[in-house]
Amino acid sequence: MSSTGGPVSADQQLIDHARQHGYGVSMKQLASWRRAGLLPRHTVRALGRGRGSASVPIDEAFGLVVALARLARRGARPFHLALALFGEGHPAPEDAVRGAFGQAVRGLGTVLGEEGPRGREDEEEWAERVADEVVASGQRVRLVPARARRIDEGIIRCMRNRGVVWPPPELAELDRNPEPPNLSDGEVTAAAVTTVLRGGAVITPQGIGDVLRAMQPAGWYNPWASMAEYTVEDVPDLAEEVFPPDGGMSTLPDRPVLDTLLCLAETATLDDLREAWEASGATREWAMDLCVRVEAEIEANVLDDAAYEWLMGRTLTPGMLLMADVSSRYWSPADQASASVGLLMMRQALRNLDEKVSGCQWVLLESPAVMPPPLLPFFRASLARSG
Repeated sequence: MSSTGGPVSADQQLIDHARQHGYGVSMKQLASWRRAGLLPRHTVRALGRGRGSASVPIDEAFGLVVALARLARRGARPFHLALALFGEGHPAPEDAVRGAFGQAVRGLGTVLGEEGPRGREDEEEWAERVADEVVASGQRVRLVPARARRIDEGIIRCMRNRGVVWPPPELAELDRNPEPPNLSDGEVTAAAVTTVLRGGAVITPQGIGDVLRAMQPAGWYNPWASMAEYTVEDVPDLAEEVFPPDGGMSTLPDRPVLDTLLCLAETATLDDLREAWEASGATREWAMDLCVRVEAEIEANVLDDAAYEWLMGRTLTPGMLLMADVSSRYWSPADQASASVGLLMMRQALRNLDEKVSGCQWVLLESPAVMPPPLLPFFRASLARSG
């Protein structure tokens, strides 16, 4: 027979342990955390010699209770608590962690086009209709936050104060597109919606160039966008492996991006999720620190290393991540979780590219203009084959 009060005495051990660390925890809180999957259930141990059995906390529960008591003071919801536990390295139950990553991804906007195609609509018609509805509603995708625009303008001002022509006219010679498109906010928003809904099926070299140009500092020419736009013409045999003649981009699934992200949240190993979590956190810190440093240089009217780093990466991957990371001053655990799964999708796309195209010069990732330094370890190991 079980001993009377067994579970209560086990909970009391956790309550006492929390109290010893300066936190007050109630039976009700323990039950709530357990229902949310944040706290493992007790184990049952035989007392021996006919004395029945008793419930006892597992060893990990003691550290979890202290962490939960500390984090819960901030009023976080259960899935935020799960992410915070995971981020701090506590052995949070796997189901709770995966559920929290999935909820963070859903928060990106899974309701977009949730009703699916109508009548005889195919996927292309459906995505275009949803994009038109989003644009008509007045919603807009903001690719470049106001803070980044101010930094761009500050650098231009400092350069011109020194009599330097900026942006450099030499960029025009490197941009092979003499009349690049200038997408409106509505066109950018429509493109973003269709990409979210259809994934790799709608990504083209021209589309990549359009996005790079839409994110660049005002008035710049963009050699990198030009390279993307002329990919098929420059390397037709290799390009077909990535951009098939019938359209799309083969390194990303032809399905809603959020479905791909949710799949990764559900199937990626916990080690991969943790690696991505740490990489996304480090990238956020890098982005915010770079902003502070370059703003200080602009204020002092002395452009130095920070301005150089900003300008080198502004029109490529570092710039895209910069724009995402500085778009909000507040970064929640859910923001970090969704960014982490996004990095996993990016890494998988690069792995797919590595398999399809031999001889990729991944060493170029070492350049600060191509990849933010905090992300190099995250990508380097998985792309070792091509060197």
